[in-house]
Amino acid sequence: MSTEASGPTLQSPSYDPESRGLRLVAVLLVLTVVSGLIDAVSYLGLGHVFTANMTGNVVVLGFAAAGAPGFSVPHTLVSLTSFVVGAVAGGRVAGRLGGGSRRRWARITLAVEALLLGVSSAVAFAAPDATATVYALISVTAFAMGLRNATVRRLGVPDLTTTVLTMTLTGLAADSRAAGGTGRHSPRRSASVAAMALGALLGAWLYLHHGLGLPLLVTAVVVGVLAVCASGRE
Repeated sequence: MSTEASGPTLQSPSYDPESRGLRLVAVLLVLTVVSGLIDAVSYLGLGHVFTANMTGNVVVLGFAAAGAPGFSVPHTLVSLTSFVVGAVAGGRVAGRLGGGSRRRWARITLAVEALLLGVSSAVAFAAPDATATVYALISVTAFAMGLRNATVRRLGVPDLTTTVLTMTLTGLAADSRAAGGTGRHSPRRSASVAAMALGALLGAWLYLHHGLGLPLLVTAVVVGVLAVCASGRE
């Protein structure tokens, strides 16, 4: 007597393991919130330096080099260097994993980012006022953002870089109906801008009311959840 399968199996043509979990568009939007949160914490709490937005950091480096008060050349250089090293590491990971399962690749990278952010949070809770803590947090969070950005770049999901909004805003305006375009990608671009603003708001509020440790812990938990549930599909 034969029986019919009640649902898709590993051998079924309809079974696609890459589709299991939260789609990459949603994952990248949440990561954009995390980027805004991290930059709020780093800029407000680590000496006016960005650890996610390197465009801003290059400008900050110019301010610091000119002697503008409140900016630090060493802090900014540590952030830039750590980010680049993280991006190199992300590129190597992409070279090893990028040709296989997109889902596995994204989850491994997010798990590493969550671990690094968790370490940053632990350091911030343990010694929030130490000079070494500032350099440790800058270097570890910037490395994590470099690792993530290299991965996001290779994933190639349009209009969702998670850290830079200049081209997103340009596309939003230049392709809008007011500019004679179709506005087809406006919802995704608008969501990306809103996500960054929300993250900055949340990060600033958490830092001002709870210090460095809690907002970094929040980022670690959020990214950790994404590492568990991300899919490989847009």
